Amino acid sequence: MILTYDIMQKVPSKAIQKELQIEENTACDWFRFCREVVLDFIENKSEMTGGESKVVEIDESKFGKMKYHRGHYMKGQWVFGGAERGTGRTFLVAVHDRSAETLIGLIKQWILPGTTIISDCWAAYNSLREEGYTHFTVNHSITFVDQTTGAHTNTTESTWQHVKVLLSPYNR
Repeated sequence: MILTYDIMQKVPSKAIQKELQIEENTACDWFRFCREVVLDFIENKSEMTGGESKVVEIDESKFGKMKYHRGHYMKGQWVFGGAERGTGRTFLVAVHDRSAETLIGLIKQWILPGTTIISDCWAAYNSLREEGYTHFTVNHSITFVDQTTGAHTNTTESTWQHVKVLLSPYNR
């Protein structure tokens, strides 16, 4: 129990090994087991978001680390996600690409028809109206809140920040 508590409190592995006098392999196996339990819980509790009169913000983000903090290219994993305003229901899905086919498929899988979706101006989202969604966009190169509609993706951007803080830069 102490081992699990220390893992959840983000105590470094070496400190746990020394404190509890356990082998490195034992600590690594238990860390892996805890991650699997959390992932299993998330997968089993995941549910569709949105519906009539609901607003879901969507966005994609790359999880990774720039080498020596130079340049803009970053190795890592693209993640697509959304956050439902008012309820806090969120979904995050690792994606192999950000094509319209991939993202629209995931939107249909995770967001109920009739939902109002707010996104950035990524071209992959252009067909959302034809798919049965109300769609508003915000052009981040101009502003972070559309002055006409009030559309913003700040909730989703905040979600990315919270998730990335939880991950070690080397494990993103």
